[in-house]
Amino acid sequence: MSRLIEDVEADRELKSKHKAMWSMGDYPAVAAEVIPATGPRLVEACGVHAGQRVLDVGAGSGNAAIPAALTGAQVVASDLAPELLEVGRRSAEAQGAALEWQEADAEALPYADGEFDVVMSCVGVMFAPHHQAAADELVRVCCPGGTIGLLSWTPEGFIGQMFATMKPYAPPPPPGAQPPPLWGDESHVRSLLGDRVTDVVARKEMLTVDRFASPVEMREFFKLTYGPTIAVYRNIADDPAKVEALDRDLADLAGRHFAPTEPTMGWEYLLLTAVRQG
Repeated sequence: MSRLIEDVEADRELKSKHKAMWSMGDYPAVAAEVIPATGPRLVEACGVHAGQRVLDVGAGSGNAAIPAALTGAQVVASDLAPELLEVGRRSAEAQGAALEWQEADAEALPYADGEFDVVMSCVGVMFAPHHQAAADELVRVCCPGGTIGLLSWTPEGFIGQMFATMKPYAPPPPPGAQPPPLWGDESHVRSLLGDRVTDVVARKEMLTVDRFASPVEMREFFKLTYGPTIAVYRNIADDPAKVEALDRDLADLAGRHFAPTEPTMGWEYLLLTAVRQG
């Protein structure tokens, strides 16, 4: 029993750290200024339409949930970080979108079995530390014949490589936690969902990012706004040599992903949809 209590406490502490990390900086600025096209793309791929009951897991500030609601669907946007949901609520009101906003853990969703016609996540559920637990919940709350849709950064793409670049400067991950970009590996996601889904369609696509004029501008923007990047820099804040090295490594990485003739970047993601087996 004591071991069980220790595991529960460790998980609670881990989730608290995740919630705090995503509340750092200004992730809604990333969603709105850098990757706004990803949400509508996922909504389109899932075929969301009026009358459907839709759950967006790891919804953040509503990058996918708001476009889904604007189709006339009944949408619930769930996320671990209430600060992000509050920003999303205000954004939805400004756009005339009506939807529900609920704080929820992707690994323990507070919804009934088969409650939703579409269960989707746009670069959200991939950051839940225990991949199988999160995948099991996606499947559980989706109705038979319903759609599961995921848009995730690939390990080989810019964001996946950014996490690989930051890893030597970050504190060691807690036991059992898996790297987020694995959700951008088709075989990994297929193994997580297993034979509980059918009609899997997976394709790698490229997001064109034109927000930054230079690699240094991109790095500085992420240092100010992106929770995972902020957390890594805080981890090495007392070591100027490491800060300088990470500054250089991130600028070099960004430079390799800039187009040769114009200030645009290409960020690869995996778009995967599947149908829940009856």
